Amino acid sequence: MKKRVFSGIKPSGDLHLGNYIGALSQWVAHQHEYDNIFCIVDLHAITVPQNPHRLQEQTKSIAAWYIAAGINPDESIMFVQSDNPDHTYLGWILNCFTGIGQLGRMTQYKDKKEKTEFVSVGLFDYPALMAADILLYDTQFVPVGEDQKQHIELTRDVAERINGQYGHIFTIPEYMPPIAGERIMSLQQPDKKMSKSESDPNGTINLSDTPDQIREKLRIAVTDSGNEIIIDKKNKPAITNLITIYQALSGKTPQQLDAEYSGKGYKIFKQDLGEVIIQHLSPIQTRYSEIIHSKAIEKTLTNGANKAKEISTTKIQQVRNVIGISQ
Repeated sequence: MKKRVFSGIKPSGDLHLGNYIGALSQWVAHQHEYDNIFCIVDLHAITVPQNPHRLQEQTKSIAAWYIAAGINPDESIMFVQSDNPDHTYLGWILNCFTGIGQLGRMTQYKDKKEKTEFVSVGLFDYPALMAADILLYDTQFVPVGEDQKQHIELTRDVAERINGQYGHIFTIPEYMPPIAGERIMSLQQPDKKMSKSESDPNGTINLSDTPDQIREKLRIAVTDSGNEIIIDKKNKPAITNLITIYQALSGKTPQQLDAEYSGKGYKIFKQDLGEVIIQHLSPIQTRYSEIIHSKAIEKTLTNGANKAKEISTTKIQQVRNVIGISQ
């Protein structure tokens, strides 16, 4: 029996190359190995202010990118988080087993509250809803970035607390690190992760960028001193990041790239990297254009939500029974 995987992306901005390399491409590569549930977590997005129309557009757009990248809705369950109310139902119950101190120690909460004037309870409580997302489906592996690892640890802790009190209710999930093992960093600030919310748009290559936009962003991407094409995270973080992208999209090893670009310098390397990115994204962009304008995507998401509810309803019933909520 295949082990279950759950993961999701917030519809809070345009998907970028970091999302593709760190998540989508890896989901696609291994979707045959696992029983997959891929969610578009729109309820997490509203923990900070969102434009309603933009949020709806982004939700549909991310679903289209999922499919365009290679997620097969016939093999994997794909749906929008808010279309299954069991997520918020279990989220409230988990609140009652999650300590305020635990939530206050979450690194992402600490970082985000410094960047906004209004800090919502939802932003503080984000990890409890994320725990519900995972535990609803007896998830065994959660493939997310290292910055989300702390949330997985909290999920495990809450699940173990409930299991210890009521017996085995929840499967204890495990963190699944990115297969590539690397985070894709900003092209302008290589000490920071490439992000949908990055203040400098030149630091992020969006999946929707045109070839000319990609070439220009690579042209002005910051580099390090010297001109060696080598991986050195400490002394050459910028070129190391570019090599990581090249590796992920081309399949070439660092040794192959070192030999191929020995003595050629950063300019030629960045030009070639631009073409590698363009060539890799082109068929995905074409597929996306076909999907986003079709009505099939709404049907796919509806079917996915129905499949998700078939699983989650059983879990909710089990939880209700053990904690004494009347039928």
